[in-house]
Amino acid sequence: MKRQTSQDILAEDFRNLLFPLHRRPFPDLDDTYELELAFYEHRLLTDDELLGNGAYFAQVGADWTRHYRICTGDALKLPDDSSRLKSFFIRNIFRTGYATHGLFPYRGKFHPQMIKALLNIMGLKPGQTVLDPMMGSGTTLIEASIMGINSVGIDASPFCRFMTQTKIDALTMSLKRAHGALVNHQEVFSYFQSKVGAPIVGSKSSGKRISKDLDRLMEPPADYNTPQRSQSLQRQDTIDTYHFLLLAYLDSAGYAERSQRKTPLAQFRVVLERYLFVAEKFQKILHESPWLLGAAKVIEGDARSFPLENASIDGIIFSPPYSFAIDYLANDAFHLHFMGIEEETLRNKMIGLRGRTLADKFGYYDEDMGSVLSECGRVLKPGKFCTVIIGTNNNQLSKVLGVPPDEVAGLHERLQEKGANYGLRIVKSMSRPITGIANTMRREYILVFQRGG
Repeated sequence: MKRQTSQDILAEDFRNLLFPLHRRPFPDLDDTYELELAFYEHRLLTDDELLGNGAYFAQVGADWTRHYRICTGDALKLPDDSSRLKSFFIRNIFRTGYATHGLFPYRGKFHPQMIKALLNIMGLKPGQTVLDPMMGSGTTLIEASIMGINSVGIDASPFCRFMTQTKIDALTMSLKRAHGALVNHQEVFSYFQSKVGAPIVGSKSSGKRISKDLDRLMEPPADYNTPQRSQSLQRQDTIDTYHFLLLAYLDSAGYAERSQRKTPLAQFRVVLERYLFVAEKFQKILHESPWLLGAAKVIEGDARSFPLENASIDGIIFSPPYSFAIDYLANDAFHLHFMGIEEETLRNKMIGLRGRTLADKFGYYDEDMGSVLSECGRVLKPGKFCTVIIGTNNNQLSKVLGVPPDEVAGLHERLQEKGANYGLRIVKSMSRPITGIANTMRREYILVFQRGG
């Protein structure tokens, strides 16, 4: 056998060594963890499954994958003066921003493409059910819906419940009335300003405003814990449109409190245009080649106590809050004030935010995560998988525990130990770099547990 030279080796495309020629991965798989996830998808999925639900493949044979078709083209409709944001979405066109994931910028949320791959690797199929007990902005539920997988999402924040349900509904809702609202955006803006409250421009969420209760608004929202589609289509259309416009207003108002680059009215128009653009783009693909979406159930509740039966869930995926890096309540101050929610009351319910000192927060966090993993072990079917994506900061942990940073056990290591107590055996651990909060957290870990039995 002829020995290969450096020239021979360098002339090869290493992707051709990982994947057969008829399966073409996306060219922008820059991180090792992405190539690893793509390789697992390749090993586990048939050609038809890759075409329908693959995350990291653009083409199978001569056919473009659904993920490619959903993502390709302009990612978001953004104003000309947001070149930095445009650049981000152009670079990450297949990772995030597609479908209704781009509605409302929520800090610390998943890359949807990664979640799609993990759902595949965990063996979840259309018709099965995945749980996200800390759903945040609803990335897992939206991605599962797109893949035909049913889902249950739980979060302690009423705003997260509202935001997630609105993004789910926007996948299929009629957009006719929302287009009419865009034409009359000044009137719509004035209406919400009178009902919700006006942002204090540049205040960065000072909170000096009168709280409003949801029940006093134009169209009271449906009970998200019950099936909504039993209502008349006209009534549902009214509710869906109202929530869509309200989320756009809250988004624009929150931005106006952080920036003075645009007037609140101008910002509202920009946000509403963007919302309509992404919803229409997804619905167009769904109309051209229909497929069955998964059903999503969105619940306001406690991640330490799931309202679910034993062994009733086919898979779990979630990310505990970046408790040492992001104050989610401070970030949502305007929206919570609008909903009449006292921050301190909610703070005492939320994992990672309870406690005043760093030591108190860590103590509560450690205890609470044990309760969460116990519940995961209870509701997960035997042999099924639970994936936890968690960031860690050993420097801060060393201060809390009084241990040198190079000797402290990271949060990912502590979770692996806790999981074993509840029948969750670690079967895979991967790491990925965190962008945007590198000053407090540099890496996060993807931990895949399997329930015994």
